[in-house]
Amino acid sequence: MKSKQTYLALILTGAFLVFSSCMILKQKQKPTLFLIGDSTVKNGKGKGDGALWGWGSFIENFFNTEKINVENDALGGTSSRTFQTNGLWDAVLNKVKKGDFVMMQFGHNDSSPLDDTARARGTIKGIGMESKNTFNPIKKKQETVYTYGWYMRKFIKDIKAKGATPIICSSIPRNPVKDGKVILVNDSYAGWAQEVAKAENVDFIPLNQLIKDKYSFSSADQIKSYFTEKDHTHTNEDGAKVNAAIVVEGLKALKKNKLKAYLK
Repeated sequence: MKSKQTYLALILTGAFLVFSSCMILKQKQKPTLFLIGDSTVKNGKGKGDGALWGWGSFIENFFNTEKINVENDALGGTSSRTFQTNGLWDAVLNKVKKGDFVMMQFGHNDSSPLDDTARARGTIKGIGMESKNTFNPIKKKQETVYTYGWYMRKFIKDIKAKGATPIICSSIPRNPVKDGKVILVNDSYAGWAQEVAKAENVDFIPLNQLIKDKYSFSSADQIKSYFTEKDHTHTNEDGAKVNAAIVVEGLKALKKNKLKAYLK
């Protein structure tokens, strides 16, 4: 009797291991949507630290996660430069496989100084091939700094080399409410993001303009309710959810992007 029980236990254990292996294999076979960017995509650990949220924390809700994985690898404080030079991009790229998607949004922090002692995260303005040799006071070594467009093209090149699909989003606008009035302004980095996407023939979501279009029909109080009171850049939960929905709106407008097939 005991041997029969042992035999049955072995069969059940074997069946469980086979099932688990199949589930793991199925999980690996699914494509993944990777998100990279700054704190307006993921603030902190993406759990609403300090009531600040990025839109990447809610984008998964729009996708059928039985068919696609969604991984938010954005990190607050980063620019297109430091996301690469600090090793964050290498860590993501190592996971990217053929058939995956990488959606990126950078710009807010690229306007910072090139060599300040606080972050040293800025990039040269524009999308050209200019570069500047500068001393990085944080890493305490010389560094060649390139333009915003140069770093964005590097992302695109790396993604395409993996057989994956890059998608560029222009950065969300900052809080446009000043003295009770809505003042919408142009964003140079939003324009440069679009220029890079066009030059490299990759899909572009004009997130900055799409959000401003929504703001143009909203009251100052409504817009203010989307932002944290701590600064004029970061959204709260409501604002991040609105922005996530607008990202999906922009995705749906893309004519040939295969990522749309995984939306709910």
